[in-house]
Amino acid sequence: MKKVIYALILPLVVVSGLVFANREIKNETSKKSIAKPLTAAEMKAGRERWEATPDGIKFKEWEASPAGKKVYAAEANIRKHLTDSTNMEAVVTSLSLPPGSRLGFGVMAKINGDDYIVKFDAEKSQLEQLHSLKVNDKLILRSHNVSHAPKYAYPIVSGDYVERDSKIIYKRAPRKGGC
Repeated sequence: MKKVIYALILPLVVVSGLVFANREIKNETSKKSIAKPLTAAEMKAGRERWEATPDGIKFKEWEASPAGKKVYAAEANIRKHLTDSTNMEAVVTSLSLPPGSRLGFGVMAKINGDDYIVKFDAEKSQLEQLHSLKVNDKLILRSHNVSHAPKYAYPIVSGDYVERDSKIIYKRAPRKGGC
C-alpha cells in the first residue's frame, strides 16, 4: 500500500516542480522585455536615417511641394481648435472619400474655408446616425487630432464629437485598457 501512495505522490511532486519552474522563467522574460524609451538624440538619429530612405525622400519632396504646403496651411488653420478641443463649424461637401482611400468611414467637409477629410472610428451602433448625413449638412465638430499623408490632398481630421441640429450624432468611445 505504501508503494502505491509513493508511486502517486512522486509524479505529483515532479509535475508541480516543473510547473513552478516554468512560471519563474516566464516572469523573468516579461521583466526583461520592457523597453526603455528612446532619448531625443536616438529619435533624431532614427528620423534622419528614415529621411535618407526612398520613402523619406519622397515625403520631404511632398512637404516642400505646393500640395504639401497647402495641407500644412490647412492644418495650421484649425490647430487652435484642436489644442483647445473647441467646437468647429463644418459643412459636409461629399459623402465619399477620395478614390483609393483606406481610412474607414468618413466624409469630406469644409471648415473655415478649407476642405478636410473627417474620419470616424465608429462602432456599428453609431454608423446608422453617421450614414444619415447629407451634403450641405451643418455640423459642430470637435477633434483632438489632425494628420496628413502624401496620398491625400487634404488634412485628415479624426472626429471625436459631432453634433447636427443640436443633437449628438457621434461621440468617440474611449479606448479600452489603455490611456
